[in-house]
Amino acid sequence: MAYTVGQVAKLAGVTVRTLHHYDEIGLLSPSGRTAAGYRRYDDADLERLQLVRYYRELGFPLDEIAAILDDPGADPAAHLRRQHELLTGQIGKLQEMVAAIELAMEARRMGIQLTPEERFEVFGDFDPDAHAEEAEQRWGGTDAYRESTRRAARYSKEDWLRNKAENEDWGRRVAAVMDSGAPADSPAAMELAEEHRQLISRWFYECSYEIHTGLADMYVADPRFTAYYEKIRPGLAAYLSEAIHANAISRA
Repeated sequence: MAYTVGQVAKLAGVTVRTLHHYDEIGLLSPSGRTAAGYRRYDDADLERLQLVRYYRELGFPLDEIAAILDDPGADPAAHLRRQHELLTGQIGKLQEMVAAIELAMEARRMGIQLTPEERFEVFGDFDPDAHAEEAEQRWGGTDAYRESTRRAARYSKEDWLRNKAENEDWGRRVAAVMDSGAPADSPAAMELAEEHRQLISRWFYECSYEIHTGLADMYVADPRFTAYYEKIRPGLAAYLSEAIHANAISRA
């Protein structure tokens, strides 16, 4: 099927001037012309234009796109694989950027006074305000949330680094207990669950057993929490949730 330059521009969401330019530089020349000299594009031309647009979206300059598309050793499947790899990489970078922006927004909302460099050094991909955020969603307006906000606002970079170190040390030890085969309601697991509760109380707000078991439920119901604990050790979210409940029952 043959298409006019106007039809192609409409289908592809580009301007006629852009198509003329692509023709002039040899990036996308129409396969045919009418007797009057008007451009006529076929399906193969449209496929090439689609590839051009893919690479342009990825930031490639036109001369590099021409070199890629005119490579005699490349086939359509190779182009698709290359686009998939590039897009996957770009998605990963964008996700990292979104996470960093969300962390900066949360830090600003919580009153954390750190420079962007310090926030990156301290937090990385870990949000120290995660407990406070979940407390706001479940117990918004409570004394616990107000206390967490007050404390977070006064912490320095060194305070956050100390908090991070304590959490990482706890994570290593709870993973070791889990790897040992100890059940979640064992004394060792419940002791670490109690330490987890005390860490929250020491750094953010007074974490009662009721609040702690509510957080435990979120660890398996909320993908954000689950992902965090699964990074420490696969299966840890459910293990910790069970240990927290067992600890609360034993100390009730």
